[in-house]
Amino acid sequence: LPKGWNLGETSGVDVDKDDNVWVFNRGAHPVIQFDRNGKFLQAWNEVPVKSSHGIRVGPDGNIWAVDVSGHTLLEFTPQGRVLQVIGGVGGNPGNLESKDAFNRPTGIAFAANGDYFVSDGYVNSRVVRFGPDGLYQKQWGRKGTGDGEFNLVHDVAIDSKGRVYIADRENRRVQIFDQDGNFIAKWTDAGSPWGLYYVARENAIYMCDGYNNRIVKLNTEGQILGVLGSYGKTYGKLDFVHNIAVDSTGAIYVAEIKNWRVQKFAK
Repeated sequence: LPKGWNLGETSGVDVDKDDNVWVFNRGAHPVIQFDRNGKFLQAWNEVPVKSSHGIRVGPDGNIWAVDVSGHTLLEFTPQGRVLQVIGGVGGNPGNLESKDAFNRPTGIAFAANGDYFVSDGYVNSRVVRFGPDGLYQKQWGRKGTGDGEFNLVHDVAIDSKGRVYIADRENRRVQIFDQDGNFIAKWTDAGSPWGLYYVARENAIYMCDGYNNRIVKLNTEGQILGVLGSYGKTYGKLDFVHNIAVDSTGAIYVAEIKNWRVQKFAK
């Protein structure tokens, strides 16, 4: 980082097609781009967010950022110009009836046809589906413990078959649906999912298990393939691991809330 700069609580991380790393944090410079070796490339000025949460690179290379406190989803060019804002009109949250307003949203994932799914989130406990034109299509979920109900929808991922994986954080499970919101399955023994990331070439889900301070790799049937990490402050340790991404080499990037950093684990 430039002299005198620091990350704040680091909530989101993703990689683009060139394996550059995008970091979303709650410091003075919310969106920062690095190369794969950690070299600083750019930071944006005047980022209109109150508190960072999830960040994802869209299929066209644009950057999508979720402002959890501003109740908004923002699309940016890679140079930092705002293209689209959904939700948060006047800073006001939405409710379960809102078609384009959120209440503490958390993450986003993209389907092959350009539709995108927003995890909304801490309060509304639902998933909202939008078309490529940004228009509301449908939603599912509410607060609860039953199948199709959530207690803090914290992230969302989509696999190559189009199945939608939801991080049901406080219920400590992953729930799986089709894109119309029909329940398929749930995983209840993998930990507390905070961040989810699907890697197509491995057909695997990488999960941040925030309360247990570890990274879990699972196949699409929910079987654990590997576990990495434990609690701590030093390099290689984790404290509130919040969000995750995997690059083209298989290297894993994790954002940590309490350690104010991104760590890279290389194969």
